[in-house]
Amino acid sequence: MTTILVVPGLHGSGPTHWQSWFETQLEGCVRVEQANWDEPNLARWVGSLRRALDGARGHVWIVAHSFGCLAAAHVAQAYRERIAGAMLVAPADPDKFGVSQLLPDEPLGFPSVVVASTNDPWVRVMRAAWLADRWGSRFVNIGAAGHINVDSGHGPWPAGLELFDLLRRSQNDFPLGRLDGAELGLDARRKRGEGRRARFDWAKYLGAI
Repeated sequence: MTTILVVPGLHGSGPTHWQSWFETQLEGCVRVEQANWDEPNLARWVGSLRRALDGARGHVWIVAHSFGCLAAAHVAQAYRERIAGAMLVAPADPDKFGVSQLLPDEPLGFPSVVVASTNDPWVRVMRAAWLADRWGSRFVNIGAAGHINVDSGHGPWPAGLELFDLLRRSQNDFPLGRLDGAELGLDARRKRGEGRRARFDWAKYLGAI
């Protein structure tokens, strides 16, 4: 059983947004809803994400966008044993919202990838790269793609879906820690030398998309 938590950014993700398209392509998606999509209150957004994580079943993956990435990063330390990995797309610059001091300044504790563009109005590409380095995330620059949303032409986003699939396969769909005291028998397989995580050549793959 796998749960994919879809965490939209400010104003939510409409029906033509790539996150909504992901929900039609992937099984086990659960959207993290906010009481007010137009108010970027980190504490409240984090509360919604915590409730979603507490209620999720199986391995939990996060697919976040914009301000939603900041909420995901904030809960990382407390939930690192529940989260198998995270795809953080176009993270908003935390300085724009005055929340930089509330975010981790160390690796998140699970596999993650930060996807950014060179002309995102919400974050400079070097700032996004700095966040990726700070969080121990793979950094992927997809060029001039705006805020990687509907306005920049990112409705259906096959390349993004491939990137998320690669992230999941590279982790073999297992989190770093244990799930409620058991990891679907992974410990036993490790003793036999089985269940090793697949290794992928990220550089070769990313050069092709």
